[in-house]
This record gives sequence, C-alpha cells and structure tokens, in this order.
Amino acid sequence: MKARTMIALIQRVSEASVTVDDVIIGAIQRGLLVLLAVQPEDNGTTAARLAERVLTYRVFPDNDDRMNRSLLDEGLELLAVPQFTLAADTRKGTRASFTRAAPPEAGARYFDRFVEECGKKLASVETGKFGANMQVKLINDGPVTFWLEA
Repeated sequence: MKARTMIALIQRVSEASVTVDDVIIGAIQRGLLVLLAVQPEDNGTTAARLAERVLTYRVFPDNDDRMNRSLLDEGLELLAVPQFTLAADTRKGTRASFTRAAPPEAGARYFDRFVEECGKKLASVETGKFGANMQVKLINDGPVTFWLEA
C-alpha cells in the first residue's frame, strides 16, 4: 500500500482571503488558494516536492484557452491555508477520524516548510494561521479545483 503523503487541494481563484478573529490575515487577488494537510509520513522533502507541484501545475489558460500555464508562468499569488481535515478517514461511520493527520507540531513545521519553499519562487505568498479557527472566502475561477499529493 502506498504511503499517504501531504495533500494540497488547489483552487484557481480570482480572489481569496482568510480571516481570524474578524481580522483578515491573508488575502490575494488572482492566483491559487491552497488548502494543505500534512500526514504523519511527511517531512521536509515531501513539503518541498508538493510546493514544486503546486507552483508548476498547469491550471491557468494559455492564448488558446487551454490549461497550459502554471502559477509560476503567470507570476500570480498564492494563499496557503492549513487544513488538517483533508487528511480525515471518512470510510466508516458518520464521524471523521483524524488519525491520518500529522500531530500539530509536525503539521505546523511542514506547513511552514511548504510556505517557505513557495516563497523562494513567488513574490506574493499569504497564509492562514495554523491551529486557528479561520474563515476562508474565495471566488473560484472556473471553477477549477484539483487534489494534489506530494
């Protein structure tokens, strides 16, 4: 069985923001909103690998209106939001199990590593706050949404 790895749910957006305690702590215009979950097997290598995939995944239209351009190609913005619930095990019952999510300390460390890797190549990287109750607003452009793993 394949080891479970870091998850990024990416959404092409015309704008997105994240609010904590009624204060906007991160906001972007056109770009990608990334909801990110870290799993127990993840490490710095998987964080870097997923960052590279997110940055180079072709979700933006070219001149022929085909999804052939990446976030890096377009020089757009990224909003990364930690979301451990993406790692939930929902196969049984009516309540999710979160045993597939990394412990909070590891989750925060590798979320930060993902953001750091993205910041090396993008001018604008905004984030949510790990462990906080966040409200996320977005206008999904398309809609275009993909599930990526490291």
